Amino acid sequence: MLKEIRPAIVILVLLTLITGFAYPLGMTGIAGVIFPNQAQGSLIEKDGKVIGSALIGQVFADDKYFHGRPSATNKPDPKDATKTVDAPYNAVNSMGSNLGPTSKALADRMKGDVEALKKENPSVAVPVDLVTTSGSGLDPDISPEAAQFQVPRVAKARSLPEGRVRALVDAQVEGRTFGLLGEPRVNVLKLNLALDGPRS
Repeated sequence: MLKEIRPAIVILVLLTLITGFAYPLGMTGIAGVIFPNQAQGSLIEKDGKVIGSALIGQVFADDKYFHGRPSATNKPDPKDATKTVDAPYNAVNSMGSNLGPTSKALADRMKGDVEALKKENPSVAVPVDLVTTSGSGLDPDISPEAAQFQVPRVAKARSLPEGRVRALVDAQVEGRTFGLLGEPRVNVLKLNLALDGPRS
């Protein structure tokens, strides 16, 4: 019987070494050489300090900043481990909300968000990505329309001309990958950093 089991054990150990250790280490090494920034997490620095990643959104609540998409991620409640509390853009717990189109909680939350955004900019239709979460809950980007929608609020909070803020948004728009994949987008963290940057 050992004669029959031995080849299976040898193959299991061999495949574990190849697929569990050699391949991941090799791919990590190659990625580090070919794409060093991406392999390190696409980190964004300011004054020599890491302040975030271009791949994971952050919460910006102040009126003088552009806001990202809502995030449905959560974490265990520190007061009761059987419950969870909201933790927007929690990369440890990447997920969507699991609320479907017939969910009253989802409909109520979206209705409230739309009403709040209409007060902010009543003359423009609310872009859908400002009231819907992404599948991962970590999306760092918004559509150019969602960024332009927020221009009046940001310009007012910073006492800047709207045209200047709109031009800044336009400068931060990233096109489709390879010209055909995805949609044009604006990275919220990069846009807010540009907004805080030196003004000429």
